[in-house]
Amino acid sequence: MAVALEFIDLIVRIDAIRAHYPGGIERCLYDHVGNIDGRVWYYEHLFRDGAMSPRDITSLVEWWESVGLVGLTIVDGVEKWQDFCVVERLFGGATRRCDWLVIDQRQAYLRGTEPGELACSGSMEAERNRILASLQAL
Repeated sequence: MAVALEFIDLIVRIDAIRAHYPGGIERCLYDHVGNIDGRVWYYEHLFRDGAMSPRDITSLVEWWESVGLVGLTIVDGVEKWQDFCVVERLFGGATRRCDWLVIDQRQAYLRGTEPGELACSGSMEAERNRILASLQAL
């Protein structure tokens, strides 16, 4: 699968969410349930959150760092994205080097996997409803 790209995207590796997000992927989905199928969509490898301005994306970067994920890091003198990546589709792709992400026109997918089906706004209503139902059962 792949995630659709829009104006400004913050793409997070699911394995980083599992490793560093307090409560793992389940808590992450709970925290974002109101935005799933809106500005948030995901599949087994990547989680996408979107923004419409540089200020909004800066807030998202700061928030993801505040929950324990690493944004920019320096490797061999080169600034790179580590656990998540900011992509500006209209302005040429990733804002810094992002070796683990393949950007192909209007979609992104984890390097080493196939793009396949597209996770995008309007494609995740059933998933959002499943998460909401599981929360109501608690």
